[in-house]
Amino acid sequence: MTQPIPPITLPPSENPLLEGEWLQKRLLLWLDTEFIPEIVNRKIAQRAAQIFMRQRMEGENDLGSLVIAIVTEMQAFDFSKSFYGEFVIANAVSDLLLESLGIDRCCGQ
Repeated sequence: MTQPIPPITLPPSENPLLEGEWLQKRLLLWLDTEFIPEIVNRKIAQRAAQIFMRQRMEGENDLGSLVIAIVTEMQAFDFSKSFYGEFVIANAVSDLLLESLGIDRCCGQ
């Protein structure tokens, strides 16, 4: 029988603004590299980073909850000029955070 992957908890944020800047830069690079650079990518990265920073300032450390917050709030974003959608963005944020923690995205270890 397979075991569920345990929740992943980020360390408490010491500087949410710095984390948000890091995420915005990394997400923009990912967006521009994944398909093609688009002007809207900057707005997408900025909005996702704002959501992330606010969640972290409110004390959210659970990666799953952060991803759900990004999906939920990015639904209001106009993706009509982009290849992306809210689920792709939230998953990319998750992957970037896991990578920064040294956790394998594939297997959660």
